[in-house]
Amino acid sequence: MSTIDNPFARGYLNPRIVRTLLITHEEDCPPVWRPLHASQAYLPDDQVALFPCLIGKDFALITEGQEVPEELESQCPTEGIVRAVVYAVAADDFDGQPVHVGDTYSEEAAREVVRRLKFETGYYSRCWEISFAHITEEAGRYLADLADLATPSRFLFVAFRIPYSPAIGVKLIATPWTDENLQLVDGTTAERLRQEHRKKGMPECLVEVLHLAALADVRMLVFDADAPVLDGLPLYEDE
Repeated sequence: MSTIDNPFARGYLNPRIVRTLLITHEEDCPPVWRPLHASQAYLPDDQVALFPCLIGKDFALITEGQEVPEELESQCPTEGIVRAVVYAVAADDFDGQPVHVGDTYSEEAAREVVRRLKFETGYYSRCWEISFAHITEEAGRYLADLADLATPSRFLFVAFRIPYSPAIGVKLIATPWTDENLQLVDGTTAERLRQEHRKKGMPECLVEVLHLAALADVRMLVFDADAPVLDGLPLYEDE
């Protein structure tokens, strides 16, 4: 499912660091970006930046002070100069598409960006408050019943009432609800979990909201009549 269709989607999946080289060659040619060949990945930045190199289709090789095997040299028809070493931060969108997040100029700075993107705080980092207008009255009653009783364990969420408030909270478990993650933690798939919810009589509008939120790695939802509506979710008029 594309993130365009999921208003809960925020942030990125699988953030990672990619060391790339900004290389210039021949006066009238624009600069190119290449990673170092795996055989030279151990070289520190100060042995790469401002050094001459060979440019291949998918990699570059530092030549000064390095022995370059003939079979690799033959794959690099162009000579250039490394002007800068850049630590790019890449990630995946919620539909699995790779995304270039941005560039930093040190590994330390890149690691800090990745740390923040991962929300590794030890606490629930993704909480949404949404209006009851996004589910029907029937779905609201169904959710209230789950909050007053023990939510079935196979649901992978727990509904609960918030004291002194008409709001109802939902703690989502084992997010994101992707096939890959659900197979690891519960041996199921996103579609089988949907069917499990439907078999237990959950209204379709509630199924849709919970699964969109969980797919976007939301950990906590609070349904509140006073909360603002969320653009991109259907609205249901009072019955």
